[in-house]
Amino acid sequence: MVSALERTAIISGIGQSAVGRRLGRTGLDLTLEAVFAALADAGLDRSQIDGVASWPGYRADMPAFSPVSIGQVKEALGLELNWYCAGNEATQMSALINACMAVASGQARHVLCFRTVTESSALAQGVRSSTVGGAAARVSGFAEFLVPFQAASAANWVALAASRYFHEFGTRREQLAAIALNARRNAMLNPKAVYRDPLSLDQYMASRMISTPLCLFDCDVPVDGSTVLIISHRDTAPDLRSKPVFVESICGPFSGRDAWDQMDDLTRYSAEACGKRLWSRTDYKPADVDLAELYDGFSFLSLLWLEGLGFCGRGEAGDFVEGGQRIALDGELPLATHGGQLSAGRLHGLGHVHEAVVQLRGEGEARQVPGTPKLAVASNGGGPLAGAVLLSRE
Repeated sequence: MVSALERTAIISGIGQSAVGRRLGRTGLDLTLEAVFAALADAGLDRSQIDGVASWPGYRADMPAFSPVSIGQVKEALGLELNWYCAGNEATQMSALINACMAVASGQARHVLCFRTVTESSALAQGVRSSTVGGAAARVSGFAEFLVPFQAASAANWVALAASRYFHEFGTRREQLAAIALNARRNAMLNPKAVYRDPLSLDQYMASRMISTPLCLFDCDVPVDGSTVLIISHRDTAPDLRSKPVFVESICGPFSGRDAWDQMDDLTRYSAEACGKRLWSRTDYKPADVDLAELYDGFSFLSLLWLEGLGFCGRGEAGDFVEGGQRIALDGELPLATHGGQLSAGRLHGLGHVHEAVVQLRGEGEARQVPGTPKLAVASNGGGPLAGAVLLSRE
């Protein structure tokens, strides 16, 4: 059943900065570009913003992964806030969830949610986006069992799960390739996508292996960029410049052990628990969804999200995506309509929500899903971290 929390909140405005490789701009500069675009989109003045939310908040130990604090945004815009929230120990969807709760509880009327990264420029300057495991750092938590063995990359952790999944269900690389190839086809229609050159199955199969069975094209692309969503109370809808998009259901469960490599079942991760929670908060069903912007930090994660959200049975995702017809723009369930993180760029989940809004408004231009899509789902995360949102056009 739909809860009061979700139906009270709407997405009133969206904005995105330039997105690209090695832009050489500060995180705050990119954030403000996206903020002003979102304000213009909603028809709001900055003085009307009384709440700000972000994930994971400023991280001194991860200077390019999360380079901007709420305090910096507040000062740059001259905001007076009734409410604000940012924190690392939460799902990547937490900024959106918290904003919905703030609006529903009366803590704020218009909440600015932002996610900014400058990972590409940092890498070009020889600076790691994360200093975890560096010479002067002391790792803790699940990283204690990974970093000493040179397994500091998420590619290692996800490849472990993918190998188990492939073994258990007979999945083939040719099937996994469909996720990357579909993302690239859609990115070719998106002028903001980072990678727009054609990608063939032969090129995919011949690409260098990063961590078996994940090859180069199975890994998302570090970029510089910022995405902003404005969450408002639904009674403000008549005053908005753009058509609002309604939040039908949203969740971010913390399921299983707090370790990517020690989940109770590596072939499920937290996507299944997230799916159950998402559908328990709405009267809609998976069959009602018109398009899905599923997290693709690695292509394999999209397979788990397809199953976890109920679009196909357990172990059936490889067959579901094989050949790409069912997940194409004109297919049964269009995926990664903007190119996803694999080709459009790694904006850590909020970019998927941004694209879902674009599609529901009918503003996708060359990559627009045919017809008039009414319902979209967006997800983010992997391992024990998961978040998902169901959005409606009406």
